[in-house]
Amino acid sequence: MVKIGVLALQGAVREHVFSIEACGAEAVLVKRAEDLNGIDGLILPGGESTTMRRLIDLYGMMNPLRIFAKEGHPMFGTCAGLILLASSLVDYDQPHLGVMDVKVERNSFGRQVDSFEAHLSIKDVAEDFLAIFIRAPHITEVGPSTEILCEHEGRIVMAQDGQFLGCSFHPELTDDHRVTAYFVKLVEDFKKENA
Repeated sequence: MVKIGVLALQGAVREHVFSIEACGAEAVLVKRAEDLNGIDGLILPGGESTTMRRLIDLYGMMNPLRIFAKEGHPMFGTCAGLILLASSLVDYDQPHLGVMDVKVERNSFGRQVDSFEAHLSIKDVAEDFLAIFIRAPHITEVGPSTEILCEHEGRIVMAQDGQFLGCSFHPELTDDHRVTAYFVKLVEDFKKENA
């Protein structure tokens, strides 16, 4: 059984844990750098990216997270987590982790009151997936190694760059675990290849 960590500093942590377990994997809460030891993949949840960055810095986790990524471990960022993974951000000089070859614009679908649901077709995942968007970012550009998995109204809302997966929406807030299952499979494949 693979062990998948959830960065448990802020955001929709409990919902991701439930979704991971529903897919038959073990969920591990990651609150400090040493919690990265022994896990096979990591989910960076939705929440507030500025707050999450502050807490990552406070707990000295930025470098350990970058090392975890460099070692090839799969990482999945949802909403704010996508912002943390992105190699560049619209209107910001510096990225956060900067490991996924995408450019991301924050809050591009509006504020909290503009939250909405949409039925999406996600390549290799689902023909019809009900996605929840809350103060969602979107991907404005992808690098040559990045595959677009889903668009909504002309905006890229899910992509994959090697072992990095990112989406604008909150798959953990529904009872449909197919997006999480896709990530779990990525982690299982990584573990097999590195056994």
